Amino acid sequence: MMFKITPYNTAATQLALSEKVGQLFMPAAFINDSEEEIQELESLISNQHVGGLCFFHSRASAATNFEGKKKIVYNEQSLTTLKNLILRYQNAAKYPLLISIDAEWGLAMRIENTPQYPYAITLGAIQDNDELIFKVGQQIAMDCRKAGIHWNLAPVVDINNNPNNPVIGYRSFGEDKLNVTQKAMAFIKGTQSVGILSCIKHFPGHGDTATDSHLGLPIINKSKEALMANELYPFRETIKNGVDSVMVGHLSIPSLDNGEGTPATISSTIIKGLLRQELNFNGVVISDALNMHSVSKMFPKKGELEWRAFDAGNDILCFAENTEEGILQIMDNADPSEIEERFKRVWKLKEQAFASYTLSNTEQGETSNLNKQLTEESLTLLMGTDNILSDFKGEGFTCLSLGEATNKTFAEAASKIAAKGPKNEDNILIALYPPKVKPQNNFDLKTEELKQLQHLLRTKKVVLYVFGNPYVLNLINYKDAKAVVVGYQNFKEFQDNALTHFSGEIIAKGILPVTINLREI
Repeated sequence: MMFKITPYNTAATQLALSEKVGQLFMPAAFINDSEEEIQELESLISNQHVGGLCFFHSRASAATNFEGKKKIVYNEQSLTTLKNLILRYQNAAKYPLLISIDAEWGLAMRIENTPQYPYAITLGAIQDNDELIFKVGQQIAMDCRKAGIHWNLAPVVDINNNPNNPVIGYRSFGEDKLNVTQKAMAFIKGTQSVGILSCIKHFPGHGDTATDSHLGLPIINKSKEALMANELYPFRETIKNGVDSVMVGHLSIPSLDNGEGTPATISSTIIKGLLRQELNFNGVVISDALNMHSVSKMFPKKGELEWRAFDAGNDILCFAENTEEGILQIMDNADPSEIEERFKRVWKLKEQAFASYTLSNTEQGETSNLNKQLTEESLTLLMGTDNILSDFKGEGFTCLSLGEATNKTFAEAASKIAAKGPKNEDNILIALYPPKVKPQNNFDLKTEELKQLQHLLRTKKVVLYVFGNPYVLNLINYKDAKAVVVGYQNFKEFQDNALTHFSGEIIAKGILPVTINLREI
């Protein structure tokens, strides 16, 4: 898909002022839309001259505030549908569209049957291997490019220092600012190496909150000094090293805006003051999705939120739901020179996105091979020793699987090993497969399963392998176990590697990037 964009100097004279304002809008596009909904978006593109689209799976997804309320339809042809829709929407546009997506762990974050890579928390466990993180960013970027996407709204540089965070958690590289910053920089360099745009989020830092900003407004009551020393550190350092864009989150942080506590996305003090002037960011500022209830419920009048977000300093208004009304409000209230400044930044970003780039054959890497390298470096022995595991196997054991996963290759293979050895019902090897990666509803583990796990930890000699979000360990007294090994992902590659570790053939190299807090269920 080759679309050409005219240089800024030409565009500055060709586009009418209303068209320039339209270029600042990035409404949502959905892979599973009906034909009627597709035609509505085509009409919006052609009539309002929006600058880009942000793709989501469906209108029932978590990102649209309807998680659990509407059924998400599985679509085996999502990738083909995505490519066809991109082409169709591009053909409806007078000016080429900037296509973005959240692909933090690959296109699989939004699209079925596409390559999936480990979550950021898994990458956070990897020690002293920036090259491997670079490869993840690079491979995801290549997958984006092949699909017709220009802009990966990643990586997350929030420091997840709240174990009860319902929306960041596993999406963060961890709780240490240096680790988060180092991993983010490597990911960004990998993304940029194949000409895909990157974005750090969620400024000024969404890690220390127990509120999901899709549903409510998180309030962070920390001093500016504390935030500058920790939460803002990854933003400051990645900006120094070069990043294409910064996404501003819907966060109320009174210490950063003179005590007002205005959501950061509509705070000129935070965007124009802190981000632009103090941190010297000169690139594109994009709002977090404006459909999110934390801010959308504050502005019932159509177009008012879009105007407030523009006025605060956002260059691109992501997931704007009232594009036409928003354009009119900005036209009525904004200084033309301010519109031109924003338009210039956005158009320059588009020029960068549409620059020619050829993927060489040597860059085509297999997802499975990369995931094998990642599991070898991330597997974490949280408790216990290799000697404990060796004695455990020698004495004989029983294998138990708890939770759900599409495959349970570790549990199946370990059960066969147990069957061949001596019988010992006091030694229990448990493979824990949390059904969900998000912490809500105890990761969807059944209460009976958690009670059974607690009972076994108290009464038996347990070796526990966790194939999921390590924060699940918050739910149990894991220190009652003889050994705990965190595999992070339930991919086959990660389970196979864990079995190799259990068999004593390799050591675990990873270090848990977050702190686990014990609590009773």
